[in-house]
Amino acid sequence: MTAYDPDNIFAKILRGEIPATRVYEDEETLAFMDIMPRSDGHLLVIPKTPCRNVLDASPAQLAAVMTSVQKLARAVRIAFGADGVTIQQFNEAAGGQEVFHLHFHVLPRQEGVSLRPPGKMGDFDEIAKHADQIRSALKQD
Repeated sequence: MTAYDPDNIFAKILRGEIPATRVYEDEETLAFMDIMPRSDGHLLVIPKTPCRNVLDASPAQLAAVMTSVQKLARAVRIAFGADGVTIQQFNEAAGGQEVFHLHFHVLPRQEGVSLRPPGKMGDFDEIAKHADQIRSALKQD
C-alpha cells in the first residue's frame, strides 16, 4: 500500500492551510462541507490523524470517525427534513477514492430526489447556509 501523503488536501485543511466550511469538530475528528455537493447538506467527516483509508486506519480512528458520522447523519436529517441519509466511503483509486485521507461522505436524501452529478462546484453562499442549518441541528441533538 502507498504511504500516507501529508500534503493531501484534507491534511492541508486540518492544518488550516486551505479554507473549509467547518461544521463540527472534536478532539479526534473534523466535519466540513463538500465544495462539490451532490445533495444539499453534503459534508465530509475525517479523522484528525493520518491514514489513507479504511485499509490502514486503526480501530480507534475508525471508531472516532464513525461516532462523528452517526452524529452528523442525525444532524443532517434534522437540518434538511431528510427522508434518509447516504453514507459513502471509497478506498484506493480503483475503489473510487480521489483524496487519500480517510473520509466519509454524509448526504441527506429526499425520497425520489436523485443525487446531483459529481464534480460540479457548489455555490459557496448556499453551502454556508447549509452549514448553518447543520450547526443548528447539532445544538438540538
